[in-house]
Amino acid sequence: MARFDRYMLSQLLLLFGFFSLVLVSVYWINRAISLFDQLIGDGQTALVFLEFTMLALPYVIMIVLPISAFVAAVYVTNRLSSDSEMVVLQTAGASTFRIGRAVVYFGTIVALLVAILAHILVPAARTELAGRSAEISRDITARFLKEGQFLHPATGITVYIRRITDLGEMKELFLEDERDPAAVVTYTAERALLVRGDTGPRLVMYDGLAQTYRAETGRLSTIEFADFAYDIGALISGSDGRQRDLRELPTSVLLNPSADDLDSAVGDLADFLYEAHDRVARSLLSIIVPLMGFAALMVGGFSRFGVWRQVVVAVVLIILIQLIANSAEEVGRGDETLWWFAYLAPAVGMFMTLALMALSSARKFRRPGRAAA
Repeated sequence: MARFDRYMLSQLLLLFGFFSLVLVSVYWINRAISLFDQLIGDGQTALVFLEFTMLALPYVIMIVLPISAFVAAVYVTNRLSSDSEMVVLQTAGASTFRIGRAVVYFGTIVALLVAILAHILVPAARTELAGRSAEISRDITARFLKEGQFLHPATGITVYIRRITDLGEMKELFLEDERDPAAVVTYTAERALLVRGDTGPRLVMYDGLAQTYRAETGRLSTIEFADFAYDIGALISGSDGRQRDLRELPTSVLLNPSADDLDSAVGDLADFLYEAHDRVARSLLSIIVPLMGFAALMVGGFSRFGVWRQVVVAVVLIILIQLIANSAEEVGRGDETLWWFAYLAPAVGMFMTLALMALSSARKFRRPGRAAA
């Protein structure tokens, strides 16, 4: 690697790390706020909150890295142009393609990081996150045992507990089941306990009253009981029967899914294939995005008025590439034979980048001719 390549690469990596840290922090804090309201509101501890935010971090990093790479490439190219270093290199005979070699090295490093995240870390984190979410939703003490509050652990269920003793015994329980509008059942009990049964957790109520109101007849029937067991397993959404997100599955499974894989996940074969190839396309875009920012700024050359026009062009091109990727996703997920649409955005981005770099080199070689004339 030439000395200039090492110099430019070091500048790119330094600013890439800085911008990545800033953007990841912003995204992570935004995600953490919503998780904080959800988890702490459900009675979870700070350790659970920290665990969930850490498991969400790989996906956030994967989204942020290409953006940071683009910003770093634009910033470094602009600074080298402002300091006339680009002018010196071009005067010495270095073409845009030669100067951009360091950006290619940089994009390859970013692509490797994105590939590791997309193929290994993000699926593993999503799987662990889904498992922990299922455990949290099965955590009865967090969702069910809260005194002095009207709780709604499931649609149509209202629970109120006046007091909970240190031994976990509930005093003065109110439970209303409105899942069947034709027969609304209301339970009140002096005390109650949560016990585990063969089919799931049960709420055992003592010295209570069960009132059933039937809207069709307008009658209210009342039954007193000394003890009564209420199955609350249906109120807690566990992981049984849960369909997995495609982002949880390894790439090898997505490329060659079995019948069980197709049944256990959300999506059909077209979704599986597109998701797998989209992970590869993300890595390719991580090379193209910073190179496109570099090429767009090189087209304008040195100017005392700055390169804000080229920066705007680069941003517009990136937005265009993202729109192409979104449109290609809609088409590719609709037909299993159109998985190659995942590579449409990288292909268009590469074509645009090469065109910009060729235009920049052509301008450089035309200037001496015009000057001589």
